[in-house]
Amino acid sequence: MRAFTFENATKIYFGGGCVKEHLLEAVKPYGETVMLAYGGGSIKTNGIYQEVMDVLKLAGKQVIEFSGIMPNPTYSKVMEGKKVVQENQVDLILAVGGGSVMDCSKAISMAAATDKDVWEEYWIKKGEIDFEPVPVGVIVTVVGTGSEVNGEGVITHEEQKIKTSRNYPRCNPVFAMMDPKYTYTVSPLQTAAGGFDMLSHVMETYFSAPDEDNLSDAISEALMRSIIANLPVAIREPENYEARSNLMWASTMAEIGIIKLGKQCDFEAHMIEHQMGAYTDCNHGMGLGVIHPAYYRRICRDGIKKFVKFAVNVWGMSPDGGDEEELAFGGIDALQAFIHEIGLPGTLRELGITDQSLLKTIADSCIRNDGGYRQLTHAEILDILEECY
Repeated sequence: MRAFTFENATKIYFGGGCVKEHLLEAVKPYGETVMLAYGGGSIKTNGIYQEVMDVLKLAGKQVIEFSGIMPNPTYSKVMEGKKVVQENQVDLILAVGGGSVMDCSKAISMAAATDKDVWEEYWIKKGEIDFEPVPVGVIVTVVGTGSEVNGEGVITHEEQKIKTSRNYPRCNPVFAMMDPKYTYTVSPLQTAAGGFDMLSHVMETYFSAPDEDNLSDAISEALMRSIIANLPVAIREPENYEARSNLMWASTMAEIGIIKLGKQCDFEAHMIEHQMGAYTDCNHGMGLGVIHPAYYRRICRDGIKKFVKFAVNVWGMSPDGGDEEELAFGGIDALQAFIHEIGLPGTLRELGITDQSLLKTIADSCIRNDGGYRQLTHAEILDILEECY
């Protein structure tokens, strides 16, 4: 394994009833004004909003609401949030939702604490934070991104047509409340999309150097098996606590940083999907489900040994009675069958991308990562998109 330094500043509260039990104490140190950030308002229909508000009222907090955070949060929404935080002298941003709400809240926490253009200084390029971001706490209601335990924020600049992420550890949430019961009302399709996003995070780390036996890969294989086993159950039985809790923790484990220790990491599929999202606003997890099989068939021979391990150790295929290439591609076929099983789209057209002329523009705008088994050319990325169309 490669050398590493590891630190994670987020305090995690996990389990049924954790918000009622721990939120009061968690918010006490952060002044009197809380900005409650959330998305389209589903938390008001499933009871989570009232449960959170009751605790904040008991804590004596003044609550400023900031709603309407979209699935692919935009830079203009970040600027809108910055204004709310500054005008109300917000002491704590409390993000209640999934990855988009958490990501947007972390970006707002930076923007509100500096006069710099955070897009140009911290998203277009990697910057050094020389100020103190507004503290962010999170309550997870949709799992998949793992944003609750890192400083990562994925933001789309709608005018520049760029969707990109940066990870600033100083933006880690100060606490994360994770009650699996809060995910019971998530729709089957969004459960599938979030579940595939977490599987993608693990695969993006797994399919990279080093390939020698290492603990990070062993943990990744266990996570992938758990997601594959529990995701169909959660889709069929939305209130299955065991399945929901395993998925919630798998999402966290995928992005808390542990499995990335000593790994090179790929994330080219994410780069492709990000630009698909920038141009079409497609669902992130669904987009990844379309891209991954085609991408892996493209690089399979470059990392054949790892793809064989994927087939055997994750999908349970027999290592006997076939050559390496047949086994490796069999694992990718199993992945594609799983994507179909959980009800995700299999093509870009099924995803709702019907303008084929966009594909070259998307391909040409993609970041070409060099952490995987082979760096793609823009022409190869276009080939993948055409294949997926």
